[in-house]
Amino acid sequence: MSARVTRDVKSPNRGTVVVAGATGLQGRAVTRHLLRDGWQVRALTRDPDGPRAAALARAGAQPVRARMEDVDSLTAAAEGAWGLFSVQPTVGSPGTAPDFTTEDEVRWGVNVAEAAHAAGIGHLVFTSVAGADRHLDEKLPVNVVSKWRIERHIAELGLPATILRPVSFMENLTGGYALRDGNLSTGLAPGVPQQFMAVDDVGAVAALAFSRPEEWIGRAVSLAGDELTPVRIAEAIGRALGIALPYVQVPIDAIRALSEDFAYANEWLNEHGYRADVSATREIHPGTMDFRTWLERTGASQIAAFLDAPYADSAGEDA
Repeated sequence: MSARVTRDVKSPNRGTVVVAGATGLQGRAVTRHLLRDGWQVRALTRDPDGPRAAALARAGAQPVRARMEDVDSLTAAAEGAWGLFSVQPTVGSPGTAPDFTTEDEVRWGVNVAEAAHAAGIGHLVFTSVAGADRHLDEKLPVNVVSKWRIERHIAELGLPATILRPVSFMENLTGGYALRDGNLSTGLAPGVPQQFMAVDDVGAVAALAFSRPEEWIGRAVSLAGDELTPVRIAEAIGRALGIALPYVQVPIDAIRALSEDFAYANEWLNEHGYRADVSATREIHPGTMDFRTWLERTGASQIAAFLDAPYADSAGEDA
């Protein structure tokens, strides 16, 4: 470890953290927790005048124009900051262009890492995905391999970094990806337990990592908040909303007709899965939400809004 990193590790608190992808789901969660903890946040966005950037500014962040395609803009935005949070969209993520590819994702992640290196960032926190470290043992889906490739570049640069590897997000179940024709419907096998995590909890762990660099730099952790079969997930949503919500599996062959990569990702989840340790996640962050708690706090209201179904939100906590 360099002398600069050693100095920064000792006294980073309440400095400036740059958040790449700040207007996305993870970026907003990380920004929210950092601001609550007293950090100054530079929220990187390609549209600092947009409504999401304006909301971040009202919360206390500083929106800064930067594009993950442009290393120079990222480096300029990171100059003088102590920490940097990095997350990139995967193929098919909301807001990505139709021609966005896995190679684009890797390029963007590499660019953020290069900018962190050029700006002398004292602590980089990168969100990867659970299972990325198993690349030598099994064939992984392309969306997992892409995160591993970014991880490797971070390591090759020798950056003082923390790697967070969350499982699938509970928020993926709140829209058209999973809710169709009055059913919960995905390519996941009905009786195979699947792991999920609330995005807000990733934000909490990222903020924790920034606050304890001496403990977190050099660390890679998988994160999961709950493990349920798709049938149990549908039942839990139905109870929360007071509706019937059957689970219907989309045939893998139908998915394969649209995308071989996406079909294999579902097969991998059904046969191998993320294998994160839920109890270890709760040791790191005792407030980690299970699926029922997430539904009570924000999930049920989000799903009800999508389905245009009645729901009385009694908790009201923003995730």
